[in-house]
Amino acid sequence: MTATASSYQTDPQVQQHRWLILTAIGLLTFMSTLDGSIVNIALPVINRSLHIPMNQAEWIVSLYLIIICSLILFFGKLSDTWGKIKIFRLGSLLFILGSLLAGWQVNLTFLLGARAIQAIGASMTMATNNGIITEIFPTTERGRALGLIGSFVALGSIAGPGIGGLLLAHFSWSYIFWINVPLGCLAVLIAYFVLPQDITFNKVPIDKIGALSFAILIMTLFGGIFLGQQIGFQDPSVELLFLWAVISAIIFLQTERHQRYPLLEFKLFKNPNFSLSLLCALLIFITNFFFNVVTPFYLENARQLAPNQAGYILMIFPIIQVFAAPLAGTASDKIGPKLITFIGLLFILLSQIGYFLCGLHTSLWIFIGSVACMGLGNGIFSSPNNSLVMSSVAQKDLGIAGSINSLSRNLGMVIGIASATTILFAAMSHNYGQHVTTYLPQHPGVFIYGMHVVFFIALGLCTLATLLTGWRLWQKN
Repeated sequence: MTATASSYQTDPQVQQHRWLILTAIGLLTFMSTLDGSIVNIALPVINRSLHIPMNQAEWIVSLYLIIICSLILFFGKLSDTWGKIKIFRLGSLLFILGSLLAGWQVNLTFLLGARAIQAIGASMTMATNNGIITEIFPTTERGRALGLIGSFVALGSIAGPGIGGLLLAHFSWSYIFWINVPLGCLAVLIAYFVLPQDITFNKVPIDKIGALSFAILIMTLFGGIFLGQQIGFQDPSVELLFLWAVISAIIFLQTERHQRYPLLEFKLFKNPNFSLSLLCALLIFITNFFFNVVTPFYLENARQLAPNQAGYILMIFPIIQVFAAPLAGTASDKIGPKLITFIGLLFILLSQIGYFLCGLHTSLWIFIGSVACMGLGNGIFSSPNNSLVMSSVAQKDLGIAGSINSLSRNLGMVIGIASATTILFAAMSHNYGQHVTTYLPQHPGVFIYGMHVVFFIALGLCTLATLLTGWRLWQKN
């Protein structure tokens, strides 16, 4: 059965409950994104509790993000065939089950298995959330609705350390996972009563070879990067993983070129609004996670702030973004998303200049102002950018477009995490003249040098995104 999005948009019952639908989807989007960042602050505690070395504990974070990136395109395509709402419901249940199991303090293998279940469920919800919202909300409200989803994504990706720290101050590390269970059950309960049945299907065969080769590509590429950071990139096992990644990439590209119904339709990228918006989202999420990784070192080590003081400062980012995103979405519905997106990127660019100017004795108000500016910029940028992506494709491609959009964000998170510390410690090693893999309390200037290199690269990424968006705006005029 095939229907158009207008079937949802002309259904009085669906329209009556559309904001409740967004609430349920937003809650699960927030939790699935939160679980990519909340675990970082708990790793030392988990390390001691399960008696595992720190380099193994890092896989609790890495595995989650790698599996999401590996499967999100597959579930996006599957949702176009089976129904987005059906895939979203199943993903919600798997995510809650994985969260419940992850809190059981058994051993590392059990925890990684639970995280894998969590990640499968998260990839199913992330692959479908934008598509469902785009189908249900009329064009006059779509930017605002996607802006709110963007707020949930941003809040989840940035607020993890703050929320995790508050939970660990009063409870065991199990509760950073168990907090998802009551919230998830509430979201599922709301969704049970208000989500409609699927009416939009695109019955085509699933590209199994493409899905498998893409999953192997992501797992071997990022698995090799994370493993190489721990044991060295010259290790034969790391080189073998990279070789598998190259082979998988070749197989994937050849498969997609000759498949009648490919997993990833490259023709979508011929639309400049679609491809440019995705590229900008990728660049900004890399920048955000440079910030996420480096700034706790700056505040707690270089500036000697207490963890709670650092947490309060860092929470300025998501708080401002939460308020800015829906307002930007509403504005983009009225005057168009391209100008709003450009304005948001200008604020983000300004924030990176502020971070680059910060040193050991710089007024903290410059840093705080930069955090606020970054939150405002992300809030202004995210919703119209989502709207540009989702409005650039045909109805039948909404599922895969939503999953590609989520993939760009998650790839940004993985690339940001993987490269931030690598760049930081490489720059510190260059400045110090010896190999450095940690903060040097007696030489804070070495860290400041490394931080400046990281934010200089972030500044370059933001400049590229701003110039591309400005060029698109100029072309329109």
